[in-house]
Amino acid sequence: MAKEWILNVATNRWGLNKKNSVGPVSLWIRECNPKEIHEWERFYYEKLADFISKRGFSPYKSPQEYIEELGRKLYIKITEIIQAEIDDVTEDDCIQYIRELVIDRTFDGYQTEIKTIYGRLQKELGVEIKPAPDRWDRTYNVDFYIQIGTRYIGLQIKPITYEQTPEVYRWKKWLSRTHKKFEEEQGGKVFVVFSIKRDRKKEIYNHEVVDEIRDAIKELRKR
Repeated sequence: MAKEWILNVATNRWGLNKKNSVGPVSLWIRECNPKEIHEWERFYYEKLADFISKRGFSPYKSPQEYIEELGRKLYIKITEIIQAEIDDVTEDDCIQYIRELVIDRTFDGYQTEIKTIYGRLQKELGVEIKPAPDRWDRTYNVDFYIQIGTRYIGLQIKPITYEQTPEVYRWKKWLSRTHKKFEEEQGGKVFVVFSIKRDRKKEIYNHEVVDEIRDAIKELRKR
């Protein structure tokens, strides 16, 4: 398994599995429509011979020789370049990397998730959403706000995981005191928008909150 991982990483890193190296294999195998592997092998080498010829990849006498040369190139990359890079890694490098991974990169990802949902909310609501002042963040637990006349609607974006979804109501309860204070002092409600990753995409978990915010905007405009 470890050997395969190294081979896969190196092959991808230097593009030895790319179309310009081995041809459009996904297209070719569909053209071939093979029932047996030997059918595909024969078809592939025929296509590869033409591929090599058109690109002037000499002095390869056969497509099989060309594939062997790609394998030798991969071996050199692993044994010379990757090995030299591994030898250059220190214990301090590893310690620093883990620190950056769990602190810096996790924080950056968390902030990116908040900004993504903020942008989506602004588009769906069709209103300007502004970052809250630091004092509001500390006093009211509000990340962003919408201004309607002299009143404000507060927004807090809370990224969560699937494991945390049963705890959503607890978050709301915990934040309710500071959010009530915001409503009393700034004239509008605070809405908590929970974001979650689904299929590697960031989505609003409690999407009904968008309509609730929209209704609150309409209500403040009537006043």
